[in-house]
Amino acid sequence: MKHYTLLITILFLFSCGNKKVLQLPEISHSEISDIKDVSHAYLFYDEAQPDNVELNRKNLISTTNWLINVDKRLTLKQAIPHIKYLQDKKANSSHKKEGTKNYFTCNDTSRKNLGFIEFTDVIYSHESLDDYASEFPNFEDENNSTAIGFETNNGITIASSSLKTFIVDTTKDSLSYYLKKTDKINGLVVLNFNEDLSFQSYIEYKSIIKNTGLKQAKVFEKEFIFN
Repeated sequence: MKHYTLLITILFLFSCGNKKVLQLPEISHSEISDIKDVSHAYLFYDEAQPDNVELNRKNLISTTNWLINVDKRLTLKQAIPHIKYLQDKKANSSHKKEGTKNYFTCNDTSRKNLGFIEFTDVIYSHESLDDYASEFPNFEDENNSTAIGFETNNGITIASSSLKTFIVDTTKDSLSYYLKKTDKINGLVVLNFNEDLSFQSYIEYKSIIKNTGLKQAKVFEKEFIFN
């Protein structure tokens, strides 16, 4: 791990030498702290670019695990199109290697080192959950689903038939508590993110959900990005 950390430091120093600084999102704990056989892509926050994003993917190798380093100041609206582009690039590569995965790189404050969140199978959708559910009328009932909406004002709305009040407005401090209450057999947790959320907030929410340790419910692989 020390060798890997040193490599990251050198790469970032090189970027800083070109007046490019990437601020990684911070999380309190990551289950993944070491990944072998990797290559990197960087999404820099750059006010000189039309969408404030500069993508550097020169060092990506399709046969490796991909570490996607996203500046925490970017919004989902800015970052997700580039992330989807990278996902498609790897999925459609004729040289891709079976079993390789995609990860977001983070600062793990508990270890004071790098941590990683896997997103290999995540599908980003810009349709609303309501539109998706209308295509499959029995989606919510059949999957015993819990829908969670993340807003830009740090507010979180949870809708689930297993909650006494059905709809609960809460914050990140209570998110894990309510997730455990809705942890049902064959349940499906559906995530909905406001496109104006910062990447820092997005990663923080994802980390809380992963660290909750759901035993019965499963997080739906499709994530809805709404405006």
